[in-house]
Amino acid sequence: MKVRIGNIVIGDGEPVAIQSMTNTPTFDVEKTVSQIKSLERAGVEIIRASVPDEESAKALKDIKERINVPIVADIHFDYKLALLSVEMGADKIRINPGNIGSDWKVKELARAAKERGIPIRVGSNSGSLPKDLESYEDRYVALAEAALREVRILENVGFENIVVSVKSSDPIETIRANEYVRDKVDYPLHIGVTEAGVYESAVISSSFALGYLLYKGIGDTIRVSIAGDPVREVIVARKLLSYLGLRKEPRVVACPSCARAVFDVEKIAKDVEKKLFELRKPVTFSVLGCYVNGIGEGKHADAGIAGIDGERFVAFKDGKTLGTYRMDDLNSVVADLIRRV
Repeated sequence: MKVRIGNIVIGDGEPVAIQSMTNTPTFDVEKTVSQIKSLERAGVEIIRASVPDEESAKALKDIKERINVPIVADIHFDYKLALLSVEMGADKIRINPGNIGSDWKVKELARAAKERGIPIRVGSNSGSLPKDLESYEDRYVALAEAALREVRILENVGFENIVVSVKSSDPIETIRANEYVRDKVDYPLHIGVTEAGVYESAVISSSFALGYLLYKGIGDTIRVSIAGDPVREVIVARKLLSYLGLRKEPRVVACPSCARAVFDVEKIAKDVEKKLFELRKPVTFSVLGCYVNGIGEGKHADAGIAGIDGERFVAFKDGKTLGTYRMDDLNSVVADLIRRV
């Protein structure tokens, strides 16, 4: 099943879309738009914003007019905020029908979303499972069944423009819950590890869970949750999809460094990667600190450099050596290579 979110379509073989979430106060239009613009430059394709109050819901209209990606309103508890977000032009609503209240409130929201042709994302989170499901021996089953319960609430009021999400802070639990849900329904799945932590922990747990699921063909849109700057979420998501062969992205091959390295491999590699990602150039660039693997790697990269000694390095492009250069010229040669690939 396919679902349209603004100008993005997910599900049923469509490209996996990258999501992130703002952490600015949504009612502060300037700050929120500024952050979304940064996320757009990084490659975000769908953005979500918290809507905890009426002021935030009303801000969605101004925000939407100034950005280029679909915006999802994240709602809890108050169905009126969801209705107002629909009115303000949200491209998708994220709710938990179980905490919206009476069935008539859910039905009212479903009617409004249906009239506007926008989807509703429902699901479950390991941090807020319904009490009656906590007795399940397998928590992943409880997590999955909690999400399916939300799906049934919408289906019972005649709404099927649905995206489902089941997230746990445990990557294995996330995997098993999503496999369970995929066996039960055909709605597009938003996948991610919730509360994944700070950078290193978040990258490892998310890469494991999302990488496994996507490799198995499960997942239609992803968010790599990382505490802090959301731009990093987008960069990691792009890299993950690239290594899974699901899209073409820049790739920097860099040696782990040893005593033979004649320049700062990490610094140069980071600078190259940043520039390539900003330029959206889906090329492979090698940064090798010495001559041992330089020639071999150069044959497989679009461009790159390899150290020779403390005074010289070699540059290559399309498998051919361009020449030997002085170390003083390293930055300018690298910049020229980036322009040419």
